[in-house]
Amino acid sequence: MSFTSLGLSEPILKAVANKGYKTPSPIQEQAIPAVLSGKDVMAAAQTGTGKTAGFTLPLLELLSGGQKVGQNEVRALILTPTRELAAQVHENVETYSKHLPLRSTVVFGGVKINPQMIKLRRGVDILVATPGRLLDLYHQNAIKFKQLEVLVLDEADRMLDMGFIHDIRKILAIIPKQRQNLMFSATFSDDIRKLAKTIVHNPIEVSVTPPNSTVKAVKQWLHIVDKSQKTKVLIKLFKSNNWKQVLVFSRTKHGANRITKNLIQSGIQAAAIHGNKSQGARTKALAEFKSGAVKVLVATDIAARGLDIDQLPQVVNFDLPTVAEDYVHRIGRTGRAGATGQAVSLVSSEESKQLKDIENLIQKLISREPINGYEPVHTLPETILTQPKAKKAKKPKKQQEDSSARTQQDNKSNKKENSNTKSNKSRHSNSTPRVRSDNKKPRLSSTSGNKPRTRS
Repeated sequence: MSFTSLGLSEPILKAVANKGYKTPSPIQEQAIPAVLSGKDVMAAAQTGTGKTAGFTLPLLELLSGGQKVGQNEVRALILTPTRELAAQVHENVETYSKHLPLRSTVVFGGVKINPQMIKLRRGVDILVATPGRLLDLYHQNAIKFKQLEVLVLDEADRMLDMGFIHDIRKILAIIPKQRQNLMFSATFSDDIRKLAKTIVHNPIEVSVTPPNSTVKAVKQWLHIVDKSQKTKVLIKLFKSNNWKQVLVFSRTKHGANRITKNLIQSGIQAAAIHGNKSQGARTKALAEFKSGAVKVLVATDIAARGLDIDQLPQVVNFDLPTVAEDYVHRIGRTGRAGATGQAVSLVSSEESKQLKDIENLIQKLISREPINGYEPVHTLPETILTQPKAKKAKKPKKQQEDSSARTQQDNKSNKKENSNTKSNKSRHSNSTPRVRSDNKKPRLSSTSGNKPRTRS
């Protein structure tokens, strides 16, 4: 199959050809026609398989023949969890729309808001945004949503995670109810799927890989090392393998800074990227890493989503992530778009639980390779894989309703019977006169002073 068979117009096909793409990836084959149908879409595919183009290309096609955008208006809104991902998605939008008369821009926090407000005055066909900055702009009347046609949630599982759900709900409350909803992500957990179905309506579901699977083109292995030896092992691996470009993941911001400092002291050009860095510093570090001026980029999981680096050969997990799903996103930074890649993890005995969770998630034991001179003092137990629990089948909706109706009717009948029983007991009790056991005279009635009234 070729892009020409997917219903895309000539200007878009020309831009795709300029990028050197000839055939669509599996997710693009399925997602592009689904989006063009105008229906809501939920699409899941491995990181690095072309999800961004899977919604960008059909979105441009849909907008290319629509109405002209008004001042401060937006026709399509793409929400992303991180600044880096927002910038890269917008870069894709610009690339594929360069032969179309469409306007687009990107907004995120960490930079001045005034230039963003100026760009929005004329209105844009496509706006890529992070939730927090989008709400800031809305509250300053810099953006309107009367013309909004399409809402896209990129990396939807993270967008709907606890850290973003409140902002997402605020945004959903201020945009038109009538719109097309697109949700694209590498993973959809069961809890996120339930939440997502309150946003999308009768969606077309697209999935080209098993949930939480890792790309086959990525070779994975781990070294068991003591925690205190990790930095030395990382430096040894870098120099002995003559690595040219490595993305290293640290669990904490402080750890990322410490690793970067130690690498620089050993003569390796390195830079850190995490939430405490200014947007300018993060952009500079990423640009230098892509250009080759920086050989090692040390990142926290903020960079696990959306970093798109052409032909990145190597990913290192200096620390295993606390959330097992983040492992899939981390190693998905390499082996993208059909290329091969390598992912190595440095695992200490304290991380046995995280390793167990990861291996059970991907249903695969990661190869363990010793490293000479750094044999660990503490061992790491072998993981015993457990199969995911099968879900219980739910009753059909009609059957549930019938069962519920019968239960309610039975409850009403039981209440009625209980009420009748109590009433009968009460009448029986009242019909039997009580005999006084004493010899006292009955009291006179307070209302009738003539004859005494006997109590019955």
